[in-house]
Amino acid sequence: LTSYHIPQGVGDIVMIQSDHTGAVDILSAELETADLLGEQRKAQPPPLAAPTMWTTEKMKEFKAKMGKEKNGRMVVKRGEVVTVRVPTHPDGKCICWEFATDDYDIGFGVYFDWTTVTSTAITVQVSESSDEEDEEEDEEIEGLSPVGDVERGSRSSLRSRYGEILPVYRRNSHREVQAGSHEYPGEGIYLLKFDNSYSLLRNKTLFFHVYYTS
Repeated sequence: LTSYHIPQGVGDIVMIQSDHTGAVDILSAELETADLLGEQRKAQPPPLAAPTMWTTEKMKEFKAKMGKEKNGRMVVKRGEVVTVRVPTHPDGKCICWEFATDDYDIGFGVYFDWTTVTSTAITVQVSESSDEEDEEEDEEIEGLSPVGDVERGSRSSLRSRYGEILPVYRRNSHREVQAGSHEYPGEGIYLLKFDNSYSLLRNKTLFFHVYYTS
């Protein structure tokens, strides 16, 4: 086959005619780009609404109550990030959370993973830092398909599953109980991040309660 190189500008139309059938294919670079962008926009999840946030001063009562719960208390060690993964529940419409700490503040943020829920169990993931979580996500992406697969999913397409509801920033959870809620945007998993990666010396005792309402 003879190779033809045709200079092509924005909006140019290339006509290719078959010597055998006489059929003509019309290719428009501009239209192809528009189609690809349209597909990419369809793949993007919808924007997430902001959560409702509030605080309460009943620290002693909350800590005493959570201290008696089986999973209501944990230690977030210095330099660690604890991620509580809370799947959406078919009987619920809204997630709610409450937390407090002893003596010192802690970073907190909420994210959403647009993925199919296969279990309603709440799980806890501990990592040395947020960078380590990114590395684990990269490994997940690397394992999607064999190396060299031309149909392999892109890194950006997988990361588009994750949406930010509340960015991580430090909260005065040692002074007031931090609470909030968020209405389900759809099926998926909430990621509640408790970030102590900025602390080089202090572990943080965390009291927390996560539940859903209908």
